[in-house]
Amino acid sequence: MTAEAEKSGVHDQWRFSVAPMMDWTDRHCRAFHRVLSRRARLYTEMVTTGAVLHGPRERLLGFSAVEHPVALQLGGSDPAELAEAARIAEGFGYDEVNLNVGCPSDRVQDGRFGACLMREPGLVGECVAAMKAAVSVPVTVKCRIGVDDQDPEAALDALAGIVVAAGVDALVVHARKAWLQGLSPKENRDIPPLDYGRVVRLKRARPGLPVAVNGGITTVAAAREHLRDLDGVMMGRAAYSDPAELLAVDPDLFGEAAPVADAFAAVEAFEPYAAEALAAGTRLHSLTRHMLGLFNGRPGARAFRRHLATHGMRPEAGLATLREAVAMVSRAVPEAA
Repeated sequence: MTAEAEKSGVHDQWRFSVAPMMDWTDRHCRAFHRVLSRRARLYTEMVTTGAVLHGPRERLLGFSAVEHPVALQLGGSDPAELAEAARIAEGFGYDEVNLNVGCPSDRVQDGRFGACLMREPGLVGECVAAMKAAVSVPVTVKCRIGVDDQDPEAALDALAGIVVAAGVDALVVHARKAWLQGLSPKENRDIPPLDYGRVVRLKRARPGLPVAVNGGITTVAAAREHLRDLDGVMMGRAAYSDPAELLAVDPDLFGEAAPVADAFAAVEAFEPYAAEALAAGTRLHSLTRHMLGLFNGRPGARAFRRHLATHGMRPEAGLATLREAVAMVSRAVPEAA
């Protein structure tokens, strides 16, 4: 293991993670990402407490054992409901429960959870304390540096102080404000400026709190730079749109060999999982939509995507369809840009 990895010690479990992303990081996506990295911490899409308590739990919460370590992200603001949902999550075998205090969508605001909770740090503390009392797995919070006209210095300090007092195990900070009025969720991922320095100041003020940063991090090399000052990095859209980047996580951040040699080997390693899912009635497209960017930069990558988009949607599509698509990609190592 590298000296950097050794230095991280107890905080190592949050050293690198893939962000929870609605409509993207479902169980098939996570199983595929696990093929690319043994060490990355994986997060579910956000699931509301109401869905956990009253919805089809196996469909919403079920996951494959290959996904560990995997965390469930919860959306909610009622401490008792969050405690019960966390209890259920622990029963399913999740390695962590994460509270969403960062999503800015209108639907989330109407439910009084997500980023609007930055305005109610006391309530967030109550939620964390209730979940901590209910489970033995780590309870973490993912937040913004502030919302709307809040001063990020005061807002983030207030939230951090209260959740630390409540027993939070780690804080993941999206290094942007969220504007709850006037910007769409998509715009809130790009338009508010990044302020990594604010996250570093939080870590320096609270050296005992594991702090990970999220937002605008597109390469493992960039992640390494952030790890000079912080305990962890959470990569979002880049991990999804360019999944081969995850092949660098284990060697570059943990000093361990990657699970597979390259993107071609990753597809082969994913086949047993895919075969089992197909046999259970899953459509091929539900599996392959998460790997469309796998061969970015290689000759044939566009043909690979086109073949899966055209033929992978068919009800009869199976592993043969996937292999046909892969055969269209050049195995020559692409030249560095």
